[in-house]
Amino acid sequence: MPRSDADTGFDEKIPGQNLAVIAEALFLANLLVAPGVCFAILLWLWQRNKDDAPRLARQHLKQATFVSLWGGLLIVTLTGLFIALGGLQWEWTWVLVILYFTCIHSTLVLFGMFALVKALAGQVWRFPLIGPAVDRDPA
Repeated sequence: MPRSDADTGFDEKIPGQNLAVIAEALFLANLLVAPGVCFAILLWLWQRNKDDAPRLARQHLKQATFVSLWGGLLIVTLTGLFIALGGLQWEWTWVLVILYFTCIHSTLVLFGMFALVKALAGQVWRFPLIGPAVDRDPA
C-alpha cells in the first residue's frame, strides 16, 4: 500500500501514545535545547489535555510538566543559595554550580530519556522521588 501525505509513519497502538511521546520529547528539549520555550508548549499541552487525554498521555504530560517545575525550582533555588552564601567571586560557588549541573541536571536528562523510551513503548513510568504518583485507575 503506498504511503499518503498524511501518513506519519507511526501507528498509535495505545491511545494517547503520540501525546505521551511529545510530552517527554518536550521535557528533554526543555532541558537541552530551548529552555522556557519548550516548557511553555508543554504547559499549554498539559492544560489543554489534562482532563480528557487518555491515561497514558495524561500521566506522561503530568509527569513531564511537574518534573520540569521541580527542575526549574531546583536550579533557581540552589544556584541562588550558592551565590547568596558565597558570592560571585568565591571559586567554590562555581564549583557547586558546576557540580549541580553535572549531577542533578544530568540525572534529569537521563531519566527524561528513560521516560521517552517508556512513552515510545506505550508504558507508564514515574520519575523516582520527584515524579507524581502514577494513576492506577484502569480508565
